Amino acid sequence: MSRILDIAGSRGIGRHDWLYSRHTFSFAGYFNPNRMNFGLLRVINDDVVQPSAGFATHPHRNMEIVSIPLAGSLRHQDSMGNKQVIGTGEIQAISAGTGITHSEHNNSGHESVNFLQIWVMPKTLNISPRYEQRKIDGKKNNNFKLIVAPMGTLDCVGINQDSFFSMAKMDVDRTISYEKYNPNNGVYFFIIDGKVSIGQQQLSKRDGIGITGENHIPINSHEPSEVLCMEVPMK
Repeated sequence: MSRILDIAGSRGIGRHDWLYSRHTFSFAGYFNPNRMNFGLLRVINDDVVQPSAGFATHPHRNMEIVSIPLAGSLRHQDSMGNKQVIGTGEIQAISAGTGITHSEHNNSGHESVNFLQIWVMPKTLNISPRYEQRKIDGKKNNNFKLIVAPMGTLDCVGINQDSFFSMAKMDVDRTISYEKYNPNNGVYFFIIDGKVSIGQQQLSKRDGIGITGENHIPINSHEPSEVLCMEVPMK
């Protein structure tokens, strides 16, 4: 059993005129040899993009890219012909495979958009590129709801990896448990909002913790909270 704690204030910072980003793992101008990945989870960027700004068209290859808007909406366009707006309460997944180009812009001209950009290394290289977008149930469920799973799983977006993302919206003073889908996987919890305890570790908004070697993980909420769980292979 091992636990890796990532306090929100310890993350790397990317700051530009149009973008403020907090990097859990080494990314772009932020490099920390002790923060390269958690198993096959390679990137967790907490991005805030200014009005009418965004990521110009750029390429990706052989990466699974998941985007979750937390406030505002993104305007997406890619070389597969997709032109979509993804808003708060939705999730987007791209399997870059043999290669794509895409752009992501703030869809608003007057308010910022905040979204999580998450990369997972693929199970199979050079597959045909793929795009999927779905709504997420926004109700407080006091339980984990599966939102990302291997391709072909019903009622959630699919990616090219044996990974499972779940989200829980919790009332105050609730206890729930996360049960792993694969005992060999590791689990990274990211606290979107609120305050919880995972085991004996107390975590607040934007804190994270990676856990291996435990299959049954209890989470206690000390205030209304939202928790994202990313279960990934460790190799």
